[in-house]
Parts: sequence; structure tokens; C-alpha cells
Amino acid sequence: MEGYNLLEIRCPKLGGEVTFSYCREEGGRLPCTRIITCWYPYFPVEKYLRNTMSEEAWDRFINHTPKDKIVTLVELIEEAKKQIGKKKD
Repeated sequence: MEGYNLLEIRCPKLGGEVTFSYCREEGGRLPCTRIITCWYPYFPVEKYLRNTMSEEAWDRFINHTPKDKIVTLVELIEEAKKQIGKKKD
């Protein structure tokens, strides 16, 4: 099953090629929220994740609600403003 880690597809979020191993870790300790949607045509990704993740990690992953895009954009803008303010000081 480790052979899956080397498979590559085009990432709809990033717009470029990524490996399955990247998708498994894109969310930090959890896989990307889109991993099942993106990879299911290529192999039984849900089954693979259930077999390789702890029950607790699977529950956190499957029940994770991603932030709304607008909220994420506002947070990124605020963080950029803070960084610019730090550079001016």
C-alpha cells in the first residue's frame, strides 16, 4: 500500500501536480479535506485511510468542517497586514 504515496494527480486546490503522500499530510496531522474526492477514482482511498489512521484521527478527519472561503481570506488579509506592520516598525 505504500506504493500509493508516489502516485501523482493534479490538485484542484493548488493547481499543480501533488503526490498522494502530500495529500495525506496537507492538513497538518490530518489529510487534506478533499483527499477522498480526489483519489477515489484511482484506488480505494477511504479504505486505505481507515486502515492506516487511528480511530481518533479518522473521527477528527471525517468530522472536520473546513472554514468558509471568505473567513479564510479575511484571516489571510489580517495576517498579511500584521506582517507588513512588523516590517515598518
